[in-house]
Amino acid sequence: MFHVHCLNKISKAGTDCFNENYEVGAEVQNPDAVMVRSASMHEMDFNPELLAIARAGAGVNNIPLDRCSEEGIVVFNTPGANANAVKELVLAALLMTSRKIVDGIEWVQTLKGEEGDPAKLVEKGKSAFSGPEISGKKLGVIGLGAIGILVANAAKSLGMEVYGYDPYLSVDAAWGLSRSIHHARTLDEIYAVSDYITVHVPLTPDTREMVNAESIAKMKDGVRLLNFARGELMNTADVLAALESGKVAAYATDFASKELIGAKGVLVTPHLGASTPESEDNCARMAARELMDYLENGNIRNSVNMPAVSMPREGTRICILHKNVPNTISLFSGAAAKEGLNIENMSSKSKKDYAYTILDVTGDVTEQTVAAISSLGDVTRVRVIK
Repeated sequence: MFHVHCLNKISKAGTDCFNENYEVGAEVQNPDAVMVRSASMHEMDFNPELLAIARAGAGVNNIPLDRCSEEGIVVFNTPGANANAVKELVLAALLMTSRKIVDGIEWVQTLKGEEGDPAKLVEKGKSAFSGPEISGKKLGVIGLGAIGILVANAAKSLGMEVYGYDPYLSVDAAWGLSRSIHHARTLDEIYAVSDYITVHVPLTPDTREMVNAESIAKMKDGVRLLNFARGELMNTADVLAALESGKVAAYATDFASKELIGAKGVLVTPHLGASTPESEDNCARMAARELMDYLENGNIRNSVNMPAVSMPREGTRICILHKNVPNTISLFSGAAAKEGLNIENMSSKSKKDYAYTILDVTGDVTEQTVAAISSLGDVTRVRVIK
């Protein structure tokens, strides 16, 4: 029996994935796994039995990744599960920053109680809310992951000329990208040609405040900026200064701050990117399936702190989380041989400082076997799945 603690309310579409071999809920104690959405786990103490954490969403800044790695806890996320929901919000923002739709709606509300025919009043005042069409304009998409690709393809279908930039574009992602998307080789190319720029990259030390006074100076006058990835990708003060000067025509973001609320030219939505029932269901299902495959088979897919390693089961499986140091695989195989085990299949991969090795063996895997492997240098955790 596996025990899964739901730290937030998790969609039933996800919890229904677990079978009778699982106890799942908010009251579960000493869990083997945790499912979480937005709750912060940085101050939590983890029980020794905890093997995995699945974030039903993409961002994992609410999870202490370094501590999880040190304690042999695999952290999963659900990349792409909410991509369509975010894509649709970005498309809405493209239109709203162009046509001043929100300003127009708010102005119409002020006409309530005014004397005269509302239709005539609207006709007199509507010119203040005119704006350009997006068809035929150039859109720069920075980051061509699951969301960026959907945005690029959809914008192209709406008649935009789309430029994409991603130095880490994967082969799988490239297959999903329309051939008609222009491949920008530098950010400067995106800045120089784009009438609209949307950012879809993770927040890292390298990307923090990547849009700032220096990068904005390289953009077209009147550019419109969209940020539905992470608020910290923008230097807020520099964006506001550019709005004030007219260099930036509009800024749409899903991340509110005191400085942005009420600022002229800024459209702020209340973190609605993944707030659709379909997205919540997709994320929950994906998170549940990732946990089940790891708990039952030791396979790792979509982990943010450990490498992706998976293979079909052949016999008893020994799963070893360890530091990424030379000669460890030969140590593991040597320890297995000393215990009289025959290795039928194996796989090992690394991710930065950590690595994961799976050994499928025949023979009797005892507590002595586990102790022998665990005693080897830089081993974090050993599991046996029979």
